[in-house]
Amino acid sequence: MTSPTSQQLYRFLEDRFTCAQACTECARACAVRASLVDPDGSEDQERVRRLGIMCAEACDATCRVLSEENQQDEEGIRARVDWCRSVCLECARAFDGHPGAESAAASCRACADACADFLELLG
Repeated sequence: MTSPTSQQLYRFLEDRFTCAQACTECARACAVRASLVDPDGSEDQERVRRLGIMCAEACDATCRVLSEENQQDEEGIRARVDWCRSVCLECARAFDGHPGAESAAASCRACADACADFLELLG
């Protein structure tokens, strides 16, 4: 096994930070969007609210994992990031049908893209 070059290490850290930052922004957007949905609304509104909360929690947890400095299991990181990517895409699709949720859907997609980029870097 060869050691990574300084350029590879720099790219890894940069993509990891980009993914963590996208997760933070998405968590904030989803939490705000979920708080705007009437909890006593229609079944569709309740689904959107639940997905927004779940996405905020997934993004927050993923950001914490990516921000930790200690040695971590690469498979665990990969699973967490892939889970976050999936939840973000599902949430973005749910937000698509709701007026005023365009910005939150865009944050979800940006986070999913950052997660996909980081997963690609992990190989």
